[in-house]
Amino acid sequence: MAAVTSTAIAPSAPVEERVDPRRVFAFLAMVFGMFMSILDIQIVSASLAEIQAGLGAGSDEIAWVQTSYLIAEVIMIPLSGVLARILSTRVLFSICAAGFTLASALCATATNIEQMIVYRAIQGFIGGGMIPSVFAAAFTIFPPSKRNIVSPMVGLVATLAPTIGPTIGGYISHAMSWHWLFLINVVPGVLVAAAAWSLIDFDKPDLKLLKKFDWWGLASMAVFLGTMEFVLEEGNNKDWFNDHHIVLGTIAMVIGGAIFFWRVFKVELPVVDLRAFGNANFAFGSLFSFIMGVGLYGLTYLYPLYLGRIRGYDSLMIGETMFVSGAAMFLTAPVAGALSNKLDPRVMMMIGFSGFALGTYMMTGITADWDFYELLVPQILRGCSLMICMVPINNLALGTLPPDRIKNASGLFNLTRNLGGAVGLAIINTMLTQRSDDHYARLSEQLTWGNRAALDWLASVGANYDSYGLDGTAVAIKKLAGVVTQQAWLLSFMDVFMGLTILFAALVFLAMLLKKPQGAAPAGSGH
Repeated sequence: MAAVTSTAIAPSAPVEERVDPRRVFAFLAMVFGMFMSILDIQIVSASLAEIQAGLGAGSDEIAWVQTSYLIAEVIMIPLSGVLARILSTRVLFSICAAGFTLASALCATATNIEQMIVYRAIQGFIGGGMIPSVFAAAFTIFPPSKRNIVSPMVGLVATLAPTIGPTIGGYISHAMSWHWLFLINVVPGVLVAAAAWSLIDFDKPDLKLLKKFDWWGLASMAVFLGTMEFVLEEGNNKDWFNDHHIVLGTIAMVIGGAIFFWRVFKVELPVVDLRAFGNANFAFGSLFSFIMGVGLYGLTYLYPLYLGRIRGYDSLMIGETMFVSGAAMFLTAPVAGALSNKLDPRVMMMIGFSGFALGTYMMTGITADWDFYELLVPQILRGCSLMICMVPINNLALGTLPPDRIKNASGLFNLTRNLGGAVGLAIINTMLTQRSDDHYARLSEQLTWGNRAALDWLASVGANYDSYGLDGTAVAIKKLAGVVTQQAWLLSFMDVFMGLTILFAALVFLAMLLKKPQGAAPAGSGH
């Protein structure tokens, strides 16, 4: 154990400083593979209408193009740690890159919604294995002195990909057709798979572990995480426990979770090693990662929803407006890397959380007329703040673990971000639905026959439509109902943004309570 600690602590050791260029190229190929895998969660989000029309799917079925990918990916991410130990990073990553490429090609050939859902699930499951491998490689092959370059790169890709997904997707489906959302992965995917197979040499396979592999643990984890993702994604649309599918899903989730946690602490080689949470830095880093998932995926959902529902933007216009956050992240990444060498990580996190909270607080003044320029500063704050948070969070969570723990821990760490996104979206959707109903009821109460301003408005608009030979009164009442609905939605958006502001403001105080992360000392105690 002493040997492990000394390697992680001594950044100035001359042997450590040299990084083999071959490994650097291998790492860059892995980063690109991860980028494709995370991008594909959101790349379809702006183009669901086009895919729905192309496949002749119902409006309730089309959401599964995204949901099936997410459920499958969430199952694979924690599993990849054990698979990397059994097969080696080289074999696992090459299989994942090749499988992801093949599944992408299959998605483009889908002729009905059932085929698309199956192919997307395969794509998400196989692609999910690429994500934790990159985080593990970053902290395995690079010495601590190089982390201020590597960590921002990994953090940038993990946060930038879902943010610019709708932008890229909107452009592609607008310029060509929705099939190209998937075909665009084929050539890069082949190159990444070839590079991974020929360049990765970080570790050796250990096939003896296959005999100890916990198949029951895998099955229970798949049921637990899969049904959890299903319940969170579909709960709001199906009115939660008033729908028997959600009830059955919740029962399966509880049973699967109970078996999974029992197996994790009982068997010799668990599917997921939860002992990493014994390291306080890792536990806090994972908590922050979970809440970053809420902010990252929540706002990537809220902005397009506002622009589409209130402003009536199409996928291309939404993409162009959303591009600002991506550009802000990209430009902030090198700054975050430089700061991570000079600033206490707690201070960086506090700056990031404060900036994010300020950005969402500015959005609480939203009106139906807000456009690109009104959204500009909140989006810049969101992009810059996410990057400034992400680098210290990655370093906090994974930087002090011993090398033998990192493969499993990186899967858990990435899982927390995705679960944060799933939980966040479920809460945001439920809040939007319930609050907009409440606001609609409150606003409607004001529109009585005793409200002089409302009567004057109805008379004025009605007279206008009467002059065109239409039934002015009926049209005016319909228009008024539309105005009330729109205002109820806007008020519910304000409520959600205020909720996010409070959440991220609370994180500023939580970061203050953290102890300053040490070198690798905590890893020894947690081991």
